[in-house]
Amino acid sequence: MRILVTGASGFLGTHLVPALERAGHDVAGTWLGPPGAGCGYEVDLTDPDTVRAAVGDFRPECIVHLAGASHVGTSWTQMGLYHRVNVVGTQAVLDAADGIPVVMASSAEVYGPVPPAEQPITEDRAPDPANPYALTKAAAELLVLRARGIVLRLFNLIGPGQDERFALPTFAAQLRSIERGEREPVLSVGNLDARRDFVHVFDGAEAVVRVVEGGEAGSVYQVASGRAWRVGEVLDRLISASGIEAQVEVDPERFRPNDIPLLVGSATRLQRLGWRAQRTVDEAVADLWNSLRPVSELAPQGGE
Repeated sequence: MRILVTGASGFLGTHLVPALERAGHDVAGTWLGPPGAGCGYEVDLTDPDTVRAAVGDFRPECIVHLAGASHVGTSWTQMGLYHRVNVVGTQAVLDAADGIPVVMASSAEVYGPVPPAEQPITEDRAPDPANPYALTKAAAELLVLRARGIVLRLFNLIGPGQDERFALPTFAAQLRSIERGEREPVLSVGNLDARRDFVHVFDGAEAVVRVVEGGEAGSVYQVASGRAWRVGEVLDRLISASGIEAQVEVDPERFRPNDIPLLVGSATRLQRLGWRAQRTVDEAVADLWNSLRPVSELAPQGGE
């Protein structure tokens, strides 16, 4: 199948493209940034002409729409941008698709606060967004489902390649700085009591492949492990993987407004397509940590 992946140079995209290729698909990606930063086509979701040009040139049989603005904290101060990119940009993708199946990556954030007794959350629960990012993703979902596309609600993906604005990559980057002697052995953290459903990004990419190949049009699927982890517990595992001793200090400036205390999901619908989360949280934090090692520290590959 010919598949166009928007946001191919992003966190999930960099793992999804090779996963699709391993499955035998012909893949092209879109990216936005300086020349050479991505693969395939430079596309700005706020410029529909660039979206149409990429679709018209590659002529895909399916579009996996990953591109968008995704940081919850930033969404509070850039609401207009998030609306243009995530809502208007998604409509631009659907217009360019003109009936080509679209699979869109959304977020468990669309559910907002859910009572613990009503979790794990299933796909049938109505969205109730509690922040601007979640609001734009919920709106984009409506557009995609109305067009008979497929929505993937991702719980917390972790692993190599995630933007350092997010919690665990931020912690890992601080630990690397401590290791290099660039800062005192003190980690600055936000809310460690939030509980999240963490999934290795490799498993997330494989979930997208399953949905592309066998998902039902007009449906919602969740990428989740079914287990909630306290953020502080995952941080402890990251510190253990690093082998670095550091003091943890809470910085009130790192707390987000309306931070949701618990999000854990059911992936029963996705499991019917043959998907299972194969990798552990320990593997995810180890892969994240090792991805930050300088090239000079990596073991040589091949040769004598």
